[in-house]
Parts: sequence; structure tokens; C-alpha cells
Amino acid sequence: ADGSSSGAPGFLWYILDCPWRYEREGGPYEDSGGCPWPDNALRFGLLGWIAAQLAGGGLDPDWRPDLLHVHDWHGALAPWWLRSRPGPSVPTALSIHNIGYQGLFPPSRLADLGLPASDWHPGALEYHGQLSFLKAGVVAATGVGTVSPTHAREIVMPAIGHGMDGVLRHRGDLPIGILNGIDTVQWDPGTDVALPHRFDTRRIDQELFDARDRNRIALAAEVGLAAAADRRPLLAGVVSRFAEQKGIDLVAAAAPALFDAGCDLLVLGSGDRELEAALIALASRHRGRMVTRIGFDDGLARRIYGSADLMLVPSRYEPCGLTQMYAMRYGALPVVRRTGGLADTVHEGNGFVFEAAEPDALAGAVREARALFDAPAAWRERMTTAMTTDHSWGRAAQAYLDWYARLKTRVAAQR
Repeated sequence: ADGSSSGAPGFLWYILDCPWRYEREGGPYEDSGGCPWPDNALRFGLLGWIAAQLAGGGLDPDWRPDLLHVHDWHGALAPWWLRSRPGPSVPTALSIHNIGYQGLFPPSRLADLGLPASDWHPGALEYHGQLSFLKAGVVAATGVGTVSPTHAREIVMPAIGHGMDGVLRHRGDLPIGILNGIDTVQWDPGTDVALPHRFDTRRIDQELFDARDRNRIALAAEVGLAAAADRRPLLAGVVSRFAEQKGIDLVAAAAPALFDAGCDLLVLGSGDRELEAALIALASRHRGRMVTRIGFDDGLARRIYGSADLMLVPSRYEPCGLTQMYAMRYGALPVVRRTGGLADTVHEGNGFVFEAAEPDALAGAVREARALFDAPAAWRERMTTAMTTDHSWGRAAQAYLDWYARLKTRVAAQR
């Protein structure tokens, strides 16, 4: 049905009703115990097959899209299926948000998905003895992209390509990188009800800085950090999935040096059980200087953004990253490793950047931040630059429209 009744006229919604595949406890990728669903190949294979059928006119002959855009391995079989259909070609775009996840399944799933045995060879779906959904999309899509210019260059190199770099290079065209944006309406410190003291970043003045200070004091009381004294500690926040990719182990290893540099830590997130335990243990040993909260808490995350002086994002690789964009909009200066979208969004004018994925490098960046913090005018100048940087979707949306136009032209030229 169209979306006119929901206030979105012109949108057509198709509902994939398959309860025995989708209506279950747990998340879309894992069961309630954190294990991958054993039929994920069929669940996401069906999603891709339906997308290909719709795009090819097999389910609704009265409608044909200008282009089919799929994301990551979960929808990446759609371009493969669509390419094998007879009839007019539809351009396809594949966006890779995290190349480390490739939709790998045993060869037996080929028959389960109704794919012919002729598709099982290195030039098609076979990938080191496994069936790879992501490879199917990389091979078949009209164009491949990712979510930042730097990461687009990184994923065609072995260090970050996770084994898929050769497949990408074999295409003959390099991935396009379009930097993500953030929803500046949903993420607005001037209207965010999660903040006890809101502030308007369109007017950078003493009232704004006072509001952030009051937020920091309230947050310290909420979570149990020690009260601020003269030459107060910097408050560094971490809002992240706990994984090696995110460099959270660097935070744990660098924590003593961060305390010595005059920095308190507030960590929010979940993931790797060993990292969770290590961060909990650190907070227990450094009560008043560090707090670890396990789980997802959107309100607390927003209060960290609107209160912290620094936001630590020490990722080993980061296709784009949104945390640093949220942080800058809310006045927390990001401390990032130079990689992917972090390199494209953070520089010495709006944050702090380090090179090596090592605890000492992270600690060095925090010491640099401490030195700048002790020069209030320079610190506020950097905060102002961060808060006024435009990370909205308008720029990215136009870049996607331009990419779509080029893909349509490519397909038209091949007819």
C-alpha cells in the first residue's frame, strides 16, 4: 500500500511475510543467546531474492525501479540474482559498511538457495571453499561503494580488505567512498530531552559552555565519578561496541596513563565478554576515576556526548563512524586513530588524531588534549570548530544521486 495514510505519500511498501524465518526472539542476526541463526543463509537469501524479483518486474510488472541499492552481505545476493534474469537490466549498487562481515556459509547452502552448481567457481560465488554473499554482490553489482573516501582506498589493500581486496581490485573499477551523515534533527543538543541542560550550537557563547559544565557535573553525580576540583580532570567518554576492531582494548591498556594525564573515564557499551570484564575490573580498581556501564542506553550516551570533554574512538579500522560526528555536534572533542571515516572527519582543528594502534599513541593524544585544555581560549576555539562542522545528510545525498546517475549511464551504454 502507499504511504499516504502515514503521512508519506508516494512511498510503496512491500512486506515480506515469512514468520517461520523472521518472527523469533533475539536479534536479526543472532538468537537470544548471542549465536548466529543457523538458517541465516536462507533468511537473508530470501530477502535478496525478493529484492531481485521486485527490481526485475517479477512480482509487480507495473513497477520497475531506476536502480537497486543493497547494503553489506545481507542483501548482496540480489545483484547476482538480478544479473541472471532475462529482460531489461536494472543498475545495482552495493554499499559495504563493514567488509569484515562477508556472509560466509558452507557450500551445501548453494543448493538450498536454488543456485545452480555452475555458480560454484572462483569467478563467481566460491570464496576460499565457502559461499560468500558479499562476494556475489561485489562480482555482480554495477557499482560498489563504501561509506568514506579513505575507507574506499583502504579496502582494496590487504591490510584492511579482509581477503576481499583481490575481488574488489579484479572488478577493474575502484569502490566509491561517500561519507555518511547524521540526522541533525534527532541529534540536536538544543532540543535533546536526554540532556538536563540543553544548548544551541548556532550560538556559541558563555551560556553554552556553562550548560555543558552543568551537564558534566550532573553526569558525574549520576554515574558516580568524583566531584571536580580545581584544574579538574578531563572527562573522556567511550560509547562503543566492545570489539578489537573498535580498539577498546587500547582504552583498557592505556587507562593508567590516561589517569596520569589527568583524565577520568566513562565507558558505555557491550560486546566481547573479555573486554567487558577487563573494563569492569578497571573501574572497580579506580573508583571515582572510571565508570563502566555495560549495555545500550541511548539517554546515557547522549548525556556523555553533551557532557564529556573528549570522546575516545581508537578504532583499528572504521568504515565511517558516527560517534565522532555525534560527539562534535554535542561539543565533545574526538580522539581518533587515523583510519577510514575517522581520518575524513577529524583533524587538528576539531579534535585529536593519532597514528599507531597502540596504547602509548592513544595516551599521547590525550596528553596533547590535556595541554590544550589548560589553554582555555584555544580549547574553546577547537570546540567551536567541532560544533559548527556540517555533518548533515545533504552533502551525502547529492553524492549518492550523482553516483546513481553514473551507474544508470553505465548500464544504458551496455545495452
